[in-house]
Amino acid sequence: MIINISEKELSERIELSFKRLADDPYYQIGEVFADSEYDWPADKEGRALLAFVSHYKISGKKIPCMDKMIEKLPSKLNEKGYLGLVRTDIIAEQQFSGHSWLLRGLCEYYEQFGNGEVLNIIKRITDNLYMPAKGLISTYPIDRSKKDEGGISGNEIGYCDNWLLSSDVGCAFMSVDGLSHVYKITKDEALKELLDEMISVYLAIDKAGLRVQTHCTLSAARGMMRMYSLLGDEKYLDGAKQIYDLYVYGGGMTYTYQNLNWWRRPDTWTEPCAVVDSIMLTTELYKATKDEKYRNHAAKIYHNGFRTLQRDNGGAGADTVITDDSPWDYIGVYSYEARFCCSMRLAEGLWYINENKALLYAETSGTVQKNENGIYCDGDIIYSKPDEALLPYADSSVNIDGMTLTPIIKYYTVPKEIIMNSKQKILFK
Repeated sequence: MIINISEKELSERIELSFKRLADDPYYQIGEVFADSEYDWPADKEGRALLAFVSHYKISGKKIPCMDKMIEKLPSKLNEKGYLGLVRTDIIAEQQFSGHSWLLRGLCEYYEQFGNGEVLNIIKRITDNLYMPAKGLISTYPIDRSKKDEGGISGNEIGYCDNWLLSSDVGCAFMSVDGLSHVYKITKDEALKELLDEMISVYLAIDKAGLRVQTHCTLSAARGMMRMYSLLGDEKYLDGAKQIYDLYVYGGGMTYTYQNLNWWRRPDTWTEPCAVVDSIMLTTELYKATKDEKYRNHAAKIYHNGFRTLQRDNGGAGADTVITDDSPWDYIGVYSYEARFCCSMRLAEGLWYINENKALLYAETSGTVQKNENGIYCDGDIIYSKPDEALLPYADSSVNIDGMTLTPIIKYYTVPKEIIMNSKQKILFK
């Protein structure tokens, strides 16, 4: 049996996300630009702009803050044309990462509206922040202490050689995503050389051993797929496949098709941004290769991993991690909402899912049984044992082995006070 994406569910999710971004003062022009001391310059601004344009692409409706941001942005830039401090002696990892999102938002805006001033800002950020790092990317510190540090929002952890590093290990390489989008627009060969350098260095890093952030790794792989779509060079496709294999088979993914925030740290949390990345990367791999394993895997991510990440207020938050060695055997809320990142990034995910919904169908047999990991499934659909308070929100239920089991319950339909105090037990091995 084929289970297509529910049009009703998708439209409800999109509407909730739009309302969250349109109504919350945090995303309005008075607050959308972060304070100057925020150590993720351009991160919030970029994710917000990307979210606004994503919703415009879905519906043609503008969240008013979108154009207001474009009008106000020039007054916020430093003398070099980007956000935050001007640095000439070091590479600030979080500044690189944050501006990747700003480049993505600006590129999307430019592609929709063709604004010449926006193109000038894109070029200045690229030329003045990123291009000076050409030839230096290989100095990224990999021989360093692997402390288990960092919160839901990463933070700067100190200097190492000519880098100011982040607890979101490897997030500088998020920039492959933003810079590849710039290359799509400008076809700048010098930029391609920088991208090739970044990609080569990052593919060579032992990402699982260094315990890098899975989100930035998947974003970098999406950038590789963009370069492959533009140039047809197999090295980009091979790089994205390498990262996919590491993520799925090398300890980056949970039993419920979500992510570990960092490799080899199963006591942390999932991140909706990375779940969105994984759907996008895997679907693009399918389009490039026509290998059914990628399409099927993307569908499993949507029909299982994506179900809980959106909350009833329209935003998105982190869940507990389900692996062999994690401290949890249930899906529960780790953090109700990460409005500074995931609630915004969700919008691009919803746009992408809406564009590719025909590919994201699940297959079921009508019989619930244990899979190779001992998890109850009906084909592609995982079943959980939810607390009683969650049962009224289940799509369906079955009685098996003396238990009431349901497909993983979608949190966007459940009031906050219930999901904050309830669990969905995942039975495995």
